[in-house]
Amino acid sequence: MRKAFINLNLIAFVCLLHAQAFTQNYTFKKASSDGIGKVYKGREISKIMGHYGAAWLDRSSREAEEGPNLAVELLDLNKEMLVVDFGAGSGYFTSKLARQCSVVYAVDVQQEMLEINASQMRKKNITNVKYILGKTKSTNLPKSTFDLFLLVDVYHELEYPYEIMKDIKSSLKDDGVVVLLEYRKEDPSVPIKPLHKMSVKQVVKEMKYIGLTLIDNIQKLPRQHMLIFGKS
Repeated sequence: MRKAFINLNLIAFVCLLHAQAFTQNYTFKKASSDGIGKVYKGREISKIMGHYGAAWLDRSSREAEEGPNLAVELLDLNKEMLVVDFGAGSGYFTSKLARQCSVVYAVDVQQEMLEINASQMRKKNITNVKYILGKTKSTNLPKSTFDLFLLVDVYHELEYPYEIMKDIKSSLKDDGVVVLLEYRKEDPSVPIKPLHKMSVKQVVKEMKYIGLTLIDNIQKLPRQHMLIFGKS
């Protein structure tokens, strides 16, 4: 009986620690039109774009607007690398990465997006992609494995950015990097809703909090920051 009581106390203590960590990292407010009302490091998290928006990801104007081919070129990939397309969506970047590296892990929290992605890869005869259904707090990826994580206009939509980025950090090799592409909040001419933009200052603050250090700040893309982080 005493052992059961001790176990119950231990469970309650662990739950309390989790609750304290959650309230430490997140606060809440009335949601704005494009947000979820959850605030992380002073930033309201935006609503996620659902699989119904897949066509927008594959729009014909995207190359001219955003320079995705240049973005992939700047990653300096090689055939030995294990790469994660995190928040892979319809596979727009997955196919570009797969042609230049060993294996791409396409991760998304929406099964519908993974199915669209797999269909696109079949049409393009691309076979070096693994599909992973992630969770809101977990990547479902192995630890200390990957050379590079690419998040394209994804980070600002993560419902649990602290938990996910800690998990991503643990899945990196010691010399691995995380690359974030985010629309420039500093530039009012970028025609994207405010919560779907991020400033360099905000991104660096959030990455520093989970132990990732800015290695390079590339400003060669038409509308997006390209920010590269490594383990500190």
